[in-house]
Amino acid sequence: MVGLKEELLKSIWHAFTALDLDRSGKVLSHNLCTVLNVPHDPVALEEHFRDDDEGPVSNQGYMPYLNKFILEKVQGNFDKVEFNRMCWTLCAKKNLSKSPLLISDEDAFKVWVIFNFLSEDKYPLIIVPEEIEYLLKKITEAMGAGWQQEQFDHYKIALNTSREGLSAWELIDLIGSGQFSKGMDRQTVSMAINEVFNELILDVLKQGYMLKKGHKRKNWMERWFVLKPNIISYYVSEDLKDKKGDIILDGNCCVEALPDKDGKKCLFLIKCLDKTFEISASDKKKKQEWIQAIQTTVSLLRAGSPPPHKEARQKRKELRQKLLAEQEELERQMKELQAANENKQKELETVRKQLEAAAARAAEEEKKRLQTQVELQDRFSLELEREKMVRQKMEEQVAQKSSELEQYLQRVRELEEMYKQLQEALEDERQARQDEETVRKLQARLLEEETAKRAELEKWHLQQQQTIQMTEAEKQELENQRMMKEQALQVAMQQLKLLELERKEALEQYEEVKKKLETAANNTKSWKDKVAHHEGLIRLIEPGSKNPHLITNWGPAAFTEAELEERQRSWKGKKAASE
Repeated sequence: MVGLKEELLKSIWHAFTALDLDRSGKVLSHNLCTVLNVPHDPVALEEHFRDDDEGPVSNQGYMPYLNKFILEKVQGNFDKVEFNRMCWTLCAKKNLSKSPLLISDEDAFKVWVIFNFLSEDKYPLIIVPEEIEYLLKKITEAMGAGWQQEQFDHYKIALNTSREGLSAWELIDLIGSGQFSKGMDRQTVSMAINEVFNELILDVLKQGYMLKKGHKRKNWMERWFVLKPNIISYYVSEDLKDKKGDIILDGNCCVEALPDKDGKKCLFLIKCLDKTFEISASDKKKKQEWIQAIQTTVSLLRAGSPPPHKEARQKRKELRQKLLAEQEELERQMKELQAANENKQKELETVRKQLEAAAARAAEEEKKRLQTQVELQDRFSLELEREKMVRQKMEEQVAQKSSELEQYLQRVRELEEMYKQLQEALEDERQARQDEETVRKLQARLLEEETAKRAELEKWHLQQQQTIQMTEAEKQELENQRMMKEQALQVAMQQLKLLELERKEALEQYEEVKKKLETAANNTKSWKDKVAHHEGLIRLIEPGSKNPHLITNWGPAAFTEAELEERQRSWKGKKAASE
């Protein structure tokens, strides 16, 4: 009952401070007795609020009557929402901001009730930054948006520099301004506020549509289920107007998953002392969520623990109280340290004076020491000068040796570079020889083909001469054969021309190879001179001697005299055979 009294006092405080002093007591007391289902006591009311100078015109004067005649008689059988709405009606018109907000008056009322739940237990009521962050996170999660921690940190820093927290009306302005719900429409924000209101104020742990099997008719009906810390209520629809029944929960209740049957899926069973309830969720995920939520609720009932959000609020308050106590202890220690520091400063001042006296004595001794040091320094300077001269001579010798070593290394690098270039020149000469051999083989092949073609042409010419000497009777037939052979002769002539062009191209390639070979030989000779100049460190490998090229009526040839004679004999033999 103590916790209930504190919750009621916060709403009553808002209503009392908003009313005029001359009508605050009677109007508020009458409305409180009505909504809290407390019997009216007109005599005590008039006696306590008689119209004289001793009437209670302040919060301190009104509290004794409120505790004695109203709060002590509250049994808890009243509508919390209706009670809060009555207090809201008395205070909202005077305190609610006139500037347009992104939330409705109903949403502002729910934020006001949530403020009373989360505010500190001291007056005037404020909500600290930690609770503001908790509330804004809950609303943001309900909207399905991402939490902007950096934005809130900036807001928190600005808030802490000016005051400890926000009043209820400042909290409504903050949420209604849309500062932490940008990009969300009014309906989304309203649904998020309603979801947080249901959880924190109405103790709704979970709600949603499911199918319930009847106890008498055994039919399945869709119901809107609402899970609270000790009861599950089910309604016809989510407007909560037509309530169909309750499932009372206690520590003896249990919930079990059931296999699919009778065409129903995602079944689970709630067992109580007197009844069992079969329920079908819309999918497996919803089924598991409801089973987990009901099991958690039953576990809290067995342990005698409050709902999770109330337990979390109490832990946050205890944590803040602990931090405040630690801060006060830290401040006390800081004061003790400051006092100890002042004592240390006095002791240091005394020591400083003693050090000054010692410094004066030390200055005189330092003067004598400096005089002796100057004499020693002059003597050391002469010795240092002599050492510098010796060191300079040694450095010059080292520099000379270094120069000689560098020249030697440079000479070695040049020889290595010459060796690499010589290898490249030899490789070029080897490649040129290979190219020359290739061209020589090509020329030989072309010459053989040309010889064969010439022999064939001469054979055809002889056959043509024989055909002319034939009789007149065979002349027509031979004339046709002659035309065909002339055509073949023309084709052979064209091939001969093509061979002539190929021979010329081969000759040009040979000239290019010959030039490359001469260039490689010149490079070799040049490198030979350079190597001989460098003390003969490398022996040049020269190519072998070359025989002079033979000259034919078609140009230079790349074969020997024996090969040429063999080709001539072969050509003459073919010519004689054709004749």
